Amino acid sequence: MIVYGKNVAKEILKNNKKVEKILLQDSFDDKEILAMIENKKMIVNRMSKKDFSKFDKYSHQGIILYIEDFKYADIDELSDDESSVIVILDHLEDPHNLGAIIRTCEAAGIGGIVIPKDRSVDINSTVMKTSAGALENVKVSKVVNLVQTIKKLKDKGYWIVGTDMENSVDYREIDYSGKIALIIGSEGFGMTKSVKDECDFIARIPMHGKINSLNASVAAGIMIYEVIRSKK
Repeated sequence: MIVYGKNVAKEILKNNKKVEKILLQDSFDDKEILAMIENKKMIVNRMSKKDFSKFDKYSHQGIILYIEDFKYADIDELSDDESSVIVILDHLEDPHNLGAIIRTCEAAGIGGIVIPKDRSVDINSTVMKTSAGALENVKVSKVVNLVQTIKKLKDKGYWIVGTDMENSVDYREIDYSGKIALIIGSEGFGMTKSVKDECDFIARIPMHGKINSLNASVAAGIMIYEVIRSKK
């Protein structure tokens, strides 16, 4: 798996993740990263700007790392104390949205993220870059069936809170005490009916402008911080 960019590289090197190969553009001079590479005695391949240009489709900042593929966590590995918050992404397709949500989850101390195996974006290079290295500190579980996973979380005492504009209540009026599994629907389609049917509460974020929807990652950020705020 290829990852790129300074923030991602720093997190990977800090967490001692196995790095198979490092490519640096000749002009790369980030002293902190270079010191980390030297301390770990890693071999670096320096390349001219011309040769490095083949990676220009990435926002690489002069550094490319080849690492092992991302390892998903088992659903039982996610945080499960009495105030745990898990974010479930119902068939999200945009890697930039996924990366941004991962970054928000890491900042908010969320217990884990769940994504479905099919019809959903996987953890890839774009997700790693957009998460700005946060992915190294967040557990992500990939499951075969979201509905069955939600039922399992209910059995463990989680309240399921979905997000939708229809048949919903203001997100500020919901009681978020206890264990919460927060569901964010896909871009353009929202939650699937089978997932929505499993929700204990459906929350909406009031819209006061002419556009009646928010970007998935923005909606996730608003909901996540409301849940965290209400637990304090």
